Amino acid sequence: MATETKSETILRQEIIGARRFSNFFWAVVTSLGGLGFLLAGLSSYFHTRLLPVTDTSQLQFIPQGIALTFYGVAGILLATYLWLIVILNVGSGYNEFDKEKGKVTIFRRGFPGKNRKIELVYDLKDVQAIRAEIKEGFNPRRVLYLRVKPGKNIPLTPVGRLMPLSQLENQGALLARFLSVPLEGL
Repeated sequence: MATETKSETILRQEIIGARRFSNFFWAVVTSLGGLGFLLAGLSSYFHTRLLPVTDTSQLQFIPQGIALTFYGVAGILLATYLWLIVILNVGSGYNEFDKEKGKVTIFRRGFPGKNRKIELVYDLKDVQAIRAEIKEGFNPRRVLYLRVKPGKNIPLTPVGRLMPLSQLENQGALLARFLSVPLEGL
């Protein structure tokens, strides 16, 4: 979670979505790779040097040029998807705990369409606990959940980022103290 605003009655946690360095990095790398493969495949088809770093115009279009063109188109499509999630900032939002209104609001941005904005609102009296899930090993997970009636677990931590254990414990304890509910799973 990126930033946190706290007063006596309101705790708000901003969630960073897809606008992370790793997503920018992979979008740039995939764009350059896809464009390179596409230009290499087209060079073999037109027998013209389209890439400044190497000459692929002498390759046979069938089968090498077609394979290069296919990988180039696939790379550009993947890069377009990555750029879209970065531009739309998918997954960003906030968690707001408001004691004055007696409400918990979980808000996230998604893809365009009917469910572009996802907003879950619960009464504070329905909050049963803050639950921490820690799974180490090959595919580690460290997630904080808000457990509300009737037994729903709503994730509070951002997806795709492994939070340090100390930070997870501190955030879980802060939330549990603020909401006056138990902290489970630690």
